[in-house]
Amino acid sequence: MAEPTTTARPSTATVQSVTRAFDLLELIADAGGDTTISEIAGITGLPLPTIHRLLRTLVDRGYARQLTNRHYALGPRLVRLGDVANRQFGQIAMPQLKALVDRLGETANLATIDGDAVVYISQAPSPHAMRMFTEVGGRAGLHSTSAGKAMLSQLTDDQVRAIAGRTGLPASTPRSLTTVDALLADVALTRDRGYAFDDGEHEVGVRCVGMAVADMPALTAVSISGPVSRVDDDFVLRALPLLRDTVAEITRAAHAG
Repeated sequence: MAEPTTTARPSTATVQSVTRAFDLLELIADAGGDTTISEIAGITGLPLPTIHRLLRTLVDRGYARQLTNRHYALGPRLVRLGDVANRQFGQIAMPQLKALVDRLGETANLATIDGDAVVYISQAPSPHAMRMFTEVGGRAGLHSTSAGKAMLSQLTDDQVRAIAGRTGLPASTPRSLTTVDALLADVALTRDRGYAFDDGEHEVGVRCVGMAVADMPALTAVSISGPVSRVDDDFVLRALPLLRDTVAEITRAAHAG
């Protein structure tokens, strides 16, 4: 099982049982949405009776589910909370996305991770008639989008392998990465250069440049997308510093107040 991607920060102002309950939800999410009590105990070090009590409460409230194989998964009640949080976060980032479109003329997207997929939570469309087809609420593969690969670059190689094992790396286009070795090489390149590139891997004839947004509770990225006729090498060079400024501004806006 992959190591959790979040680390609890103890504080004298927190309520221990609430903190532990949220830690369990994040651990289940980090495990791909399916884990066992023994795995939870091995990672958290909590006594089994404590884990049983917390999970029973989460299951009763609909925030977790016990599967037929006695594993635990995230519950349906989290869907509504996630939808509302995504909409609110998307609204916070919209001024930055619009400013990016004003400067570059192509569609700007804010995306986060949902399970093993990218979900687009905010978008400022290009003024051009010809633009990408992805819309807010749309889902896509982590391995075939610049936003997704930017998120994967924040994980370890073992975590990337685990995701690839679960999704199977389906091909959206003939240019999609369909092997784990190819994906890991691309993710390594993304880490080194600080941005991800999608050259027609999700939509035929569409190029995207993406960057991870740092210091977020969940993996998040911004991307700029457009047709290959407009998103050339010169465009990418112009876009990179603007993308860096945008992700920094979104981080500040998300943590303001």
